[in-house]
Amino acid sequence: MSSDLHAASFGSAAAAYERGRPPYPAEAVAWAVPSQARRVLDLGAGTGKLTRALLAAGFHVDAVEPSPEMRDQLAVSAGQASIFEGTGENVPLPDASVDAVVCAQAWHWVDPARAVPEMARVLRPGGTLALIWNIRDHTEPWVAALDDVLHRHTRQEIDTAPPIGGPFSEPEHTEFRWRHTLNRTELLDMVTSRSYVILLSETDRQALLDGVLALADSHGLGDEFDLPYVTRCTRARLR
Repeated sequence: MSSDLHAASFGSAAAAYERGRPPYPAEAVAWAVPSQARRVLDLGAGTGKLTRALLAAGFHVDAVEPSPEMRDQLAVSAGQASIFEGTGENVPLPDASVDAVVCAQAWHWVDPARAVPEMARVLRPGGTLALIWNIRDHTEPWVAALDDVLHRHTRQEIDTAPPIGGPFSEPEHTEFRWRHTLNRTELLDMVTSRSYVILLSETDRQALLDGVLALADSHGLGDEFDLPYVTRCTRARLR
């Protein structure tokens, strides 16, 4: 299936996305966005997981998101942000209007050949482009087993340290390990909000969810538990 089809699928699962996806650690936000920044573009803002962290850090946030269903969730969860319809290839902001661009869990959906020049256009000279991904920590055995269940139908490989190039400096990389507390319902929401799960048939999706619950039982996960994550970050400055 095309990446466009997968990217467009999220709108139908916006509520599950908001309930089940993890937030982003404050340490990642502090590393990604310079403290002197004032106006930040949250590209591919989704339901506002990163937007809320940026607002909490004191930034003025322009949140750009292509999905109307996601924007509806975003308006409820992060209404203090300025919310726009747009994509990485077409940002509805003026030239040199933001101090930083942060793209969390979404850069793999853009066309870098078009998106990198667009980021350079909206950034002020010396501005920062930061890319962030929350990745489940597969070094924990039950998480590795969970991924085996999730990827019986398809495996989505994401480059979490992509090249940027163009007018940007050589990228820097770091990662932060942390744990997200959730319950079984939120675990299922996390699963059903994934693009490859959204596009499964109803029969295959239910079989997958049954497999996730069986795994939770076999590993002794209670009603509430911690899911370990590695937040991987890349940043580069506009020369």
